Amino acid sequence: MKGLQLGTEGELPIRIAAAIRDAIVAGRLIVDERLPSEQELAEQFGVSRPTVREALKRLAAQSLIRTQRGATGGAFINRISYEEAAGQQITTSTLLLSMNAVDFETACEARYALERACVPFAAERREADHLAAMRAEIFRQSQPGLSDESFCASDVAFHRALVDAAGNPVLSYQLAGAVEAMQPLMNMITFTARSRERIVSLHTAIADAIESKNPATAEAALAELATYTIGLAADIRAKRLTTKGAAGQ
Repeated sequence: MKGLQLGTEGELPIRIAAAIRDAIVAGRLIVDERLPSEQELAEQFGVSRPTVREALKRLAAQSLIRTQRGATGGAFINRISYEEAAGQQITTSTLLLSMNAVDFETACEARYALERACVPFAAERREADHLAAMRAEIFRQSQPGLSDESFCASDVAFHRALVDAAGNPVLSYQLAGAVEAMQPLMNMITFTARSRERIVSLHTAIADAIESKNPATAEAALAELATYTIGLAADIRAKRLTTKGAAGQ
């Protein structure tokens, strides 16, 4: 990590954190290894201890390191679980969607394409807990008086259970952003026009197919759900344009 080309003072903590992160990714720093002390790092990088401390705070915020107090304490390379990293993935995906104004069709296409990749694995590997989670959300969605907010949350939970049924933590991590960032976006746009009964019917068809280990039927139901969702968004957009045009006359 020596010889780092540092920039302005405000960039120093960012560049130091990036150098340490790169060393972790490259395997030069391994899990549970203790980092040099703040003073030692300050000497290595030719900066002050407060600058090093700020860099370490950045790494801790990314769950890349953990700190321990006491005589044997210090900063240690952390072991990140997929579950812990999922929150950052969701936040990043949400920011990318909102800040880059990704259109609905593009987000929907990506989200369902990724989820369809999980279906064959889910049909093969699903366990009782996954099926129970999907059935519980279907039951919840069928309840009269369920608020739009609660229905949307249940919708997300159903698809997360389907993804988790694939039994692949890498896919679950990647889909965390797709489902928990994109699905709320879709719900927000379409909730006023969609038929809960139709969504419950399609969710039931998906769960039935996963339970019977029939990936083709599950994929067909998921594709129908995607087509229905995109169609709803198109109808809503057309109505808004018509309303806006009439208001401008």
